Amino acid sequence: MQVRELAVRDAFEFSPQVFPDNRGVFVAPYQEDHFVKAVGHPLRLVQSNHSWSRRGTLRGLHFADVPPGQAKYIYCPRGSLLDVVVDIRVGSPTFGAFDVAQLDATSYRAVYLPEGVGHAFMALEDDTVMSYLCSTGYNPAAEHGINPLDPALALPWPDDLEPLLSDKDATAPTFAEASAAGLLPHYSDCVAHYDALRATY
Repeated sequence: MQVRELAVRDAFEFSPQVFPDNRGVFVAPYQEDHFVKAVGHPLRLVQSNHSWSRRGTLRGLHFADVPPGQAKYIYCPRGSLLDVVVDIRVGSPTFGAFDVAQLDATSYRAVYLPEGVGHAFMALEDDTVMSYLCSTGYNPAAEHGINPLDPALALPWPDDLEPLLSDKDATAPTFAEASAAGLLPHYSDCVAHYDALRATY
């Protein structure tokens, strides 16, 4: 398993070894020992999510209040997608930065997003499946969105794909509007939460 810290602090990309043979493929996208070495604590798994998307589907940019927030470990078992992580934590050394990873059913790369970080992705082909391992359950009152097409974010969505958004994502506030409304997580709260997770490990 190879591990790369993303341009967004506390977020990581994990690249497992893939074992193909004449029967198919075996791979372990999540391996706790490598995860703990990178993050400092195990992933608390409360809920698993599964999404199916057609080509051009754009989901996000989503985030949750911290605490407790929602950490996610994400990989793509079918198709391919462009995964984008955005640091929206006020006061973070990498505030406003983003990083991109292509997740697909060839490499089985995975991305870990800590609590408080924004997340969006676009399906690059039909029948793309994303699998999420989540640290908390669905809590609609604590979940928020930012318009992923906000020009101020300038996220690198492919020019040759027409984005397909839900009404909720299409009408989400801009980054500046979310900031002015006090919706963005604070880095100090996130760090305190990360430290508490490490302290209990």
